Amino acid sequence: MFALTGLGDWADLPFFSDDLPAIASGMTAEVLPPADLTFAALCRTQPDDTRVVILGQDPYHTPGKADGLAFSIPDHFGGRLDSLGNIFKEIRADMGSLRTKTSLDDWADQGVLLLNTALTVPPGKPKAHMRLGWDRLVRQVLDRLDSRPRAFILWGAPAQGYAAHVASHHLILTAPHPSPLSAHRGFFGSRPFSRVNRWLIEQGQRPIHWADP
Repeated sequence: MFALTGLGDWADLPFFSDDLPAIASGMTAEVLPPADLTFAALCRTQPDDTRVVILGQDPYHTPGKADGLAFSIPDHFGGRLDSLGNIFKEIRADMGSLRTKTSLDDWADQGVLLLNTALTVPPGKPKAHMRLGWDRLVRQVLDRLDSRPRAFILWGAPAQGYAAHVASHHLILTAPHPSPLSAHRGFFGSRPFSRVNRWLIEQGQRPIHWADP
């Protein structure tokens, strides 16, 4: 059901042999994003290239909106931006920069792993797959990334539940989810983009270009 080509150095995670078959066998209906994009975040950003992790909740549950990268929306979608629109507002407030490109593939190519705590969702049923077993994959990804200091941005309660799996030698930033339902509770004004860039520079790394490429 799921396309596993392109996983690269992620392919040896035990999840893919031990857990994914059971998850796949339990899915009898359509899921989002399409099965060939389920692991797009891992395929796009390999472990050694990962400098920043943005951990979200689950994919958009509107058909055509989820592309396998957390919070990203295909550039041709044309519908409501919701969480992504609030992310754009925070980029503007934090960095003084404009972001209008909805696909976040350029972030992924700079080493930003855009991962959700659940990688699938049925159309129109948010959070329906949160207990399906995707947490095993997330924990294994975090363990793989423990080898050197990285920046972790945890948005929302499901993502913040993994804070205990991130060691203290990393930068850990937490805030409410950027959803229109919760962004006003502390996501706005959290300034994650400038804080991550400042930390990266201190680490001797180039900052992330968060604005339009």
